[in-house]
Amino acid sequence: MKGNWRGYAGPSDEGRRGHAGPADAGRRGANEGERAARGAPEGVAAALSRILSGIDLAPAARSAEIARRWEEIVGPEVAAHCRPVGLKGEVLHAEVESSVWCQELQLRSPEILAALRGAIGDSAPTALRLRVGYNRRA
Repeated sequence: MKGNWRGYAGPSDEGRRGHAGPADAGRRGANEGERAARGAPEGVAAALSRILSGIDLAPAARSAEIARRWEEIVGPEVAAHCRPVGLKGEVLHAEVESSVWCQELQLRSPEILAALRGAIGDSAPTALRLRVGYNRRA
């Protein structure tokens, strides 16, 4: 019983921090090998560029353009009662404030789609799906 007055001999050399015993030998080499295989750390700009290059942002850009220009495209009266909520494929989804407006705009959908084609071009949606649920905030 070395140096401990309660009869405990204390940790051996293998248990001390910083000491790599025979059991640690394989682990240490594996970590160093993994680091070497991965190469140098990648910068944030390079990582974002790599990640974003695999994402198709064209539908989101089309949807944002339609939302931004909605009043210009459909006119202030329609825009006051209807708003675009999303684009799924070639279908523009929009919410209207009442069933009366829903029916009115459904009847006028060829006119609205033509206005979208005129404003946006060939990337304009080819169909319009309307649903009641738009709550105008004053």
